[in-house]
Amino acid sequence: MATVVFLRAINVGGANLCRPAQLAKQLTQFDMVNIGAVGTFIVRENVSDSIVRKKLSARLAKDFKVKCEIMIVPAKAIVALAKKNPFSNQPSGPGFTHFLSLLHKGPETCPPLPLNLPSVDSWLLRIIAIQNQLVLGVYRREMKAVGYLGKIEKILGVPATTRSWTTIEKVVKTLRSDG
Repeated sequence: MATVVFLRAINVGGANLCRPAQLAKQLTQFDMVNIGAVGTFIVRENVSDSIVRKKLSARLAKDFKVKCEIMIVPAKAIVALAKKNPFSNQPSGPGFTHFLSLLHKGPETCPPLPLNLPSVDSWLLRIIAIQNQLVLGVYRREMKAVGYLGKIEKILGVPATTRSWTTIEKVVKTLRSDG
């Protein structure tokens, strides 16, 4: 079964620099596909999460001198989520970004949803769903909104990394073309 791997906090603001395409080439035994520049991969080879995590960690440390959190999600969970069209009833357009935050593991407790930050009346970030380690949300394209993305892991008590829904759609398209 294919898995999707998300690296946390690489290539952000000039820190923790890594070349994901190069990393994918170095790990050819996993039949990896790199999606974008911030550490999103499809691992086509059927291997355990612990082996993928161990090999990725070793390569990141050795070749790039980078240590980061690695989130691994079954590909079928990402595809199933996309099929539901989760943002159909949410604001959209150039002023909004739909996103998926991936947690290292599912949270022990979840807040009531939707969770609007900073408030219901003047929200900049809205969490609309939490399914195990997958957190769906929308944020307004305003500078202050990005600061609220970091609060997701504080609220849920678990390390998180975030990708735009556009990136997730690229992952799903690649998975579907693989069959």
